[in-house]
Amino acid sequence: MSSDEQERQREIIAFLRDGANWGKLGVPGSAVQVIETHGAVILLNGSTALKIKRAVKLAYLDFSTLARRKAVCEQEIALNQPGAPDIYRGVVAIVRRPTGEFALGGDGEPVEWAVQMTRFADDALLERHAERDGVTADMARELADMCAASHAMAPVAFGVDTAERLSKVLGTIEASVSTVGLTSGVAEFSEQCRARLAHCTPLLQRRSGAGLVRRCHGDLHMGNVIVWKGRPVPFDAIEFDDDLATIDVLYDLAFLLMDLERHGLRAAANQVLGGYLWRTDRALDLDGLALLPLYLAIRAGVRAMVRADRARQISGAERDAAVARCRETMALANRYLTPPAPRLVAIGGLSGTGKSTLAARLAPLFGAAPGALHFRSDLERKAVAGVGETVRLPPEAYSREASAEIYRRLTDKARRALAAGHSVVVDAVFADPCERLEIGAVAQAAGVPFCGIWLTAPADRLKARVTARRNDASDATAEVVDRQLTYDLGSVDWARIDAGGDAADVVRRAVPLLGENVTLPAI
Repeated sequence: MSSDEQERQREIIAFLRDGANWGKLGVPGSAVQVIETHGAVILLNGSTALKIKRAVKLAYLDFSTLARRKAVCEQEIALNQPGAPDIYRGVVAIVRRPTGEFALGGDGEPVEWAVQMTRFADDALLERHAERDGVTADMARELADMCAASHAMAPVAFGVDTAERLSKVLGTIEASVSTVGLTSGVAEFSEQCRARLAHCTPLLQRRSGAGLVRRCHGDLHMGNVIVWKGRPVPFDAIEFDDDLATIDVLYDLAFLLMDLERHGLRAAANQVLGGYLWRTDRALDLDGLALLPLYLAIRAGVRAMVRADRARQISGAERDAAVARCRETMALANRYLTPPAPRLVAIGGLSGTGKSTLAARLAPLFGAAPGALHFRSDLERKAVAGVGETVRLPPEAYSREASAEIYRRLTDKARRALAAGHSVVVDAVFADPCERLEIGAVAQAAGVPFCGIWLTAPADRLKARVTARRNDASDATAEVVDRQLTYDLGSVDWARIDAGGDAADVVRRAVPLLGENVTLPAI
């Protein structure tokens, strides 16, 4: 790029630092805040933000010409506006009038382009929101909805060699991280990633052929999601390189999962993954769990690469701290590549015993990151009916035939997830001895450990619990509990836990039955 062009940008930014020059946008002439990054200058004034692409050409982006900057501004709007219409307003020209003065919009020769956005507070970022309030189960469900909806809208890209693109990303990570002296950790990472990549190439090809490689967000970490009007909204999708963002949808999701774990929010990551898979309801996504250790590792490697790049720009104690964080993140990446062996846990009991509560608490504690998949009969019933999780179903949805179909779905899903190397916890009533035998047989056929847990509680406690439920997938009522109390359960040989008391106590008594308690520390 020419020095003249860079000098002109400096003049334009100086012009926009004066709030009085924003009148065309209907913004009062208040103080303008400026945020600078390696690729952009963001100017904040009142309720409006303007983002100008820097006139730079880097190894991975090219904003060196006015035409290119206009194109990427338009691409940023096209990519982000569908999912965040309240945030992304459009592209605005900065023009030079015949008199030689700059103006924001209006007649004149365009000399720069900017993305016009609605300004939001820094604490609206998901990572700031999580630091303050954590990530609730409701927010995790919203994040799963957000990801599933984004991927459903994303254009499908056939003929993409996903393995080749991932191999290039690995090469970039290796080259960058090695420059800060982490050769042993990088060698381990590279060897394991490339071995997994070679093993999983047929699965990558199957997913690509099924339309699961799409033009995604590409950079879906917690810093690129805001909580807007109480709901998570993605923004700042990769706009400068389609190849970087044309990826397997699970690889797109993996960045958010890894980042949640990195912030110590494994339970939320577990809920997002489970909710996403329930919403997509694709067998090939369950098969795709075999890719998740690789995807999470590469996403952690990308984070380490960014830290290595930063370390090369600084010195002294600050550099030492950046290298240490890079080393820790590479250790996280390598842990993803050695997941624990899968196992199957089944939780049964009458309605109101707290099966789903216990399953949700246990799932993040064992299995490959971000924990075991939680399959719930209540949610499978809603999926079969094609309704939302809190929509009440009619009695015919609970017929013997309908229930048999639900148990078939549970066993089929568990079988697929286990085959992909992922642990599973299933919760259902399991009143019929045959249902208990069948779920145990799934573990036996897969060659994995099995644990059956049977919850009990007094009848009045069961009825009080189901009556008090709100916004839950279960349709059970006190009358349903009365009917279940007449069931002939046969001989229940699963581990029994009295669940009539505090939920935390039930979890403490159940954890030793798992045989392991594997969690990844926040990095």
